[in-house]
Amino acid sequence: MPKGSIVWVRQKVNKKRKHSGVTICVDFDGTVVTHAYPKIGHDIGAFPILKKLQSFGHRIILWTMRSGEELLNAAEYMEENGIKLYGVNVNPTQKEWTLSPKAYGQLYIDDAALGCPLIGKPGLDRAFVDWKAIDMLLEAEGYYK
Repeated sequence: MPKGSIVWVRQKVNKKRKHSGVTICVDFDGTVVTHAYPKIGHDIGAFPILKKLQSFGHRIILWTMRSGEELLNAAEYMEENGIKLYGVNVNPTQKEWTLSPKAYGQLYIDDAALGCPLIGKPGLDRAFVDWKAIDMLLEAEGYYK
């Protein structure tokens, strides 16, 4: 890690920070795969990181604008790639304490989020999530402890 980089600074500041059992809401198009709606886009490296998060006890909610058959296809694609979903567009525990339709999580990973690291490639209309950078941020923030 280059000294002075944002990841280096976060590692120093958050050395003792630990996140355990966090619910993480993850978008699909542009986040797990390239943008290709209504089809499933190309793999962009999300699955090893999502599996790593699950191995540390974190829960993954698929959080997407997809609905109907397209939503079912996305959820099945996640499961086929080894991601056990805690919920799909909903946190299964929140109905006990809120009527809000927004899925509750402590962390959201979404290509549309301000500050989310993205990769742009020639020939693609839209950028997508940089999972190598996400992995470094998660490490620096204490999600792998």
